[in-house]
Amino acid sequence: MKVQSTEQIRNIALVSHSGAGKTSLTESMLFKCGVVNRLGKVDDGTTASDWTPEEKNRKVSINATYLPVLYRDHKINIIDAPGYSDFIGDVRGSLRVADGSIILVCAASGVEIDTKRYWKMADEFQLPKLVFINKMNRESADFRKALDELQNNFGQHVVPVVIPIGAAGDFKGVIDILKKKAYLYKDELGQDVQEIEIPAEMQDDVDEFRMMLVESLVETDDELLMKYLEEEPLSDEELISVLGEAVKNNQIVPVLTGAATVCTGVDILMNYIIEAMPAPNIKGEITGFKPGTEEEVVRKIEVKEPASALIVKTIVDPFIGRLSIFKVLSGKVTSDTEYLNATKDTKEKLGKIYFLKGKEQEQTTEVIAGDIAAVAKLNVTETGDTLCTTDAPIQYPAIQFPQPMYSVAVYPKNEGEEEKVGTALNKVAEEDPTFEVFHHPETKELVVNSMGSQHIEVVRDVVKRKFNVEFDIKAPKIPYRETITTKADVEEKYKKQSGGKGQYGHVLMRFEPLSRGEGFIFDEEIFGGSVPGQYIPAVEKGLREALDSGNLAGYPVVDFKAVLYDGSYHAVDSSEMAFKIAASKAFKKAMDVGKAVLLEPVMDMEITVPDEMMGDIMGHMTSKRGRILGMEPIGDGLQLIRAQAPLAEIWNYSIELKSMTGGQGIFTMHHSHYDKVPERQAEEVMAARAAEKEEE
Repeated sequence: MKVQSTEQIRNIALVSHSGAGKTSLTESMLFKCGVVNRLGKVDDGTTASDWTPEEKNRKVSINATYLPVLYRDHKINIIDAPGYSDFIGDVRGSLRVADGSIILVCAASGVEIDTKRYWKMADEFQLPKLVFINKMNRESADFRKALDELQNNFGQHVVPVVIPIGAAGDFKGVIDILKKKAYLYKDELGQDVQEIEIPAEMQDDVDEFRMMLVESLVETDDELLMKYLEEEPLSDEELISVLGEAVKNNQIVPVLTGAATVCTGVDILMNYIIEAMPAPNIKGEITGFKPGTEEEVVRKIEVKEPASALIVKTIVDPFIGRLSIFKVLSGKVTSDTEYLNATKDTKEKLGKIYFLKGKEQEQTTEVIAGDIAAVAKLNVTETGDTLCTTDAPIQYPAIQFPQPMYSVAVYPKNEGEEEKVGTALNKVAEEDPTFEVFHHPETKELVVNSMGSQHIEVVRDVVKRKFNVEFDIKAPKIPYRETITTKADVEEKYKKQSGGKGQYGHVLMRFEPLSRGEGFIFDEEIFGGSVPGQYIPAVEKGLREALDSGNLAGYPVVDFKAVLYDGSYHAVDSSEMAFKIAASKAFKKAMDVGKAVLLEPVMDMEITVPDEMMGDIMGHMTSKRGRILGMEPIGDGLQLIRAQAPLAEIWNYSIELKSMTGGQGIFTMHHSHYDKVPERQAEEVMAARAAEKEEE
C-alpha cells in the first residue's frame, strides 16, 4: 500500500450499539474502494472484518479490526470496533488511536443504550463525530424519528447533511442538502448511481433541513454569522469549509444516512470523512512525559520529529505469531530498528512491520506519523506501552481499560489439564486487558475476571480452538474467615510417654478479639522462667500454623491476640514440638470458648444508573444484604449510588445489573473489610463446607 503523507491519513473508529451495521458499513467501504471484489455479508460469515470463527458463529464483532482503504488519494484506516458491551475494552482502544469517530444508528431502532455509552466515550477522547443513520432499507426505518432521538439525547448541534429518498422498501437514494445534489442507487451493489434533480415532493424537507444545518453552521463562525444576519448569500464552498472546521472543533455533528448492505450513501459518507474529519496532525502536538518522572514532554505530530508510538492492541496471529498493533505518534518507525520500550525501560528490536487488512497483512518497511500498523514477535512489549527512539525518550499515558467485574472459577474439563488451562488463559490475558487470571491463595482456585458471561464464553471457545483444551466454570468460592468474639482463657498440656524420651509442653494462654483488619498478634508475659525462652517461638509457630484452619468450617482465623502468660516444662521431655502442639490445641480450645464466628468479605460499590431506576436498584441492593451509603446526581440523568454488600451476594452482580437496567447500569467494586456472617447464612456456609470436605 502506498505510504501517504500524514495530512492524507484519516483514522476513523466505527462505534455503535450492537447490530447497527458497523461491519456491513466497513465491508461496503472496502468494496467501494476495490479492496474486496465481492460484498461480504455478516449472516454468511463472509466479511473481511468479522473473520474469527467466534465472530462468524455469533454474527457479532468481538475484536476491533483494522482495515485501511485508499480513497481520493487519502488513506482511511477503518477501525471496526465491537458493539456488544462485554467487549468494550476494544472500543476504548479503538477510540484512543482514532482521530475521528463514526457513530452508527439503526434507522428502525434509533438511539440505543450503547449509542449513548459510546457517544460519551468519544466525547471523553475529544473525538469529532459523524453520525450515519444506517439500514434505511429496513422495515420500519424512520429517518426523522432517529434524528429527533439524536437531537433529544445529544443536542441541537446534531444536524442532517444527507437525508434519504424514501424508506424501507421505497428507499432509493440520498440527498446531500449541503451540496444540493440528489443520487439514485439503481442496483444492490451501489455501482449504478445516477445524479438527479432534487425530487419536487422532497423540496420542503430539503429546505427545512438545510435551514437547520445553515443556522447551526453560522453559529460557529463570526464572519459567516454576520453575512447571514445581513441576508447576504452564502456559497456552498463557504458552508463546506466552515462545516469541516466545526466538525473538527466538536461544534457540529453531521448526520448522514444510507444502507450499508446495498452500498447506498456510503460513497457520500467517505467524501465527508475526507472533507470533514481531521488528519492525525490537526492537533499539532501530543504530550507525554519523561520516563520515570512527571516531567512533560511535547512532541509534534510530524515525520521530522523523533519516532514514538503507542501499542494499542496485542493479538496472536495463527501464521506469524504475536502481533502488536501500534499508532505512530511522531516521527517514522522502521523495520529492523531498535527502539526503547519507555514503559518497561528495555529495548526492543522491531522485525517485520505490517499494515493490517483484517486477517491479512501487507509488509512495509516504514510507518509515518499518524499511521497505524503492526509488528511481529516483540518480547516484552504489551498493550499500552510506548516505543520511542533511545536518544529522545518519551512515554505516553497508558490506555485506561475498564475493570472486569464478573468473576468465575475455572476447572479443566479433563483431569490433569490444570496447567494447560492456566497457560492458555494467561495467553488470552496477554491479549485482552479486560481479562484477568489469578490463583486465589485462600480458596486455591483458578479465578478469572471478565466483562460478562458473553466474554467468558468467547474465551472458552478461543481456548478450545487455539490451545485444544476445555474448561468448566463455577461460582468462585468465597474466602470466608473465622474469628473469636470474646476473651478466652485456656490451659493446655501436651504430655506423651511411650518408652524412651517423652513429650511435654504446658501453656496457659489468653486469647482476645481484635478489631477487623488487625490480623494476628502474639505476645508473652512469662515471669520466672515457667516456659523457657527457647520454647516461646515454638508456641507462636504452633499458633500460626493452626490459624490456617478454624474450628467452624476450616477457614483461616484472623483478628485476635494470643498471650502466653504461664506454663511449665520438663527438663528432659520438653521440646519445641511439644510446645507447638500444646499451643495449637490451646488455640482450638480458645475457638470454642471464645465463641467463634464466620467472617465474610464486604465490598465497596459505586453503581451508576439512570434516575428512574434508582429506587429499583437500591431495593435490590438491600435484598442482597447490602447497605446504601449515599447517592448523588452526576448529570445526564444519571445517579451514583454508593453501597456496601457481601461478596457472596454480588459475585455475579454484573449480570444482574445488566439484566435489571437493560445494560444501562455500570458499577465498580473493591474490597472494603470483613464482617460477621448472619447466623442463618453462616449455617448454610458451614453445611456446604462440610459437604465439600466429604466429597474430597
